[in-house]
Amino acid sequence: MTPLAVETQGLGKTFEMVEAVRSLDLTVREGELFGLVGPDGAGKTTTIRMLCGLLPPTSGRASVLGFDVVKEAGRLKSRIGYFSQKFSLYGDLTVDENIEFFAQIHLVRDFRARREELLEFTRLTPFRGRLADKLSGGMKQKLALACALIHTPRIIFLDEPTTGVDAVSRRDFWKILSSLLRSGITIVMTTPYMDEAERCSRIGLLAEGKLLAADTPQAIKGLMRGTVVEIVCPEIRRGFTVLKTVPGVTEVQLFGDRLNAVVTDPDREMPLIEAALAAAGIPVLQLRVLAPSLENVFISVTQSASLEAGHA
Repeated sequence: MTPLAVETQGLGKTFEMVEAVRSLDLTVREGELFGLVGPDGAGKTTTIRMLCGLLPPTSGRASVLGFDVVKEAGRLKSRIGYFSQKFSLYGDLTVDENIEFFAQIHLVRDFRARREELLEFTRLTPFRGRLADKLSGGMKQKLALACALIHTPRIIFLDEPTTGVDAVSRRDFWKILSSLLRSGITIVMTTPYMDEAERCSRIGLLAEGKLLAADTPQAIKGLMRGTVVEIVCPEIRRGFTVLKTVPGVTEVQLFGDRLNAVVTDPDREMPLIEAALAAAGIPVLQLRVLAPSLENVFISVTQSASLEAGHA
């Protein structure tokens, strides 16, 4: 059985009256890419900071690579890499100088060969003399990753590494992560993007500090109760209200210019949906059954958890 890189039991963090992370039980195996998925305020960053030994938990315990994150934080530091959500490098230092600085922090004496390797790996070699402040958003993210890898950690924690960068930079960044995985490193990342969650070997759905589910993306999709029907129509918000009244429609989800209705029996409910919208004077431009997306499942699981909490 693959050894565990991360294990938490009842891990929690409270800030004054706010419970940011609630009794988190989580495992991450060595060599896997694990994604913590959820909206802003879900507790993702707080969890990552506790796992890195940067934030003491209020309750429970956590170990990373077999080290207790509180009692053995000093021994853990040299074995992990941390990529902060906010760009935390030095804008008045060059690419080369930033990597050298982080090498010194981690007591890496002979870092030059490793730096060359990382510059080539991240395709930053042509920009090594450029000040960090003068880099594009995508290049800043690559530099931050290079700095997090300079001491050859066994596990890296990435906090929303692709937020705020363009689509091309996001694609390049994922190519780099794929290469890292092939080298055997463990990656734990947070992301608000469901398309990125699809790329992870396993994901954990986090909402209001609580872990709702943790499994492979495919298995998570299996948690969907009911069938998803996509409706394209004008007056999308009025359509949303109408669909809430249709018998057999258990949920209605709004996605830009289209609606997703979760139904129990599509053969029975799809004609009812069309008839209800027509009666309201809203023409249906498209009506079809969809395979559930992670976003569908996340919304559904979150709503179910909220309802259960309300009845508790």
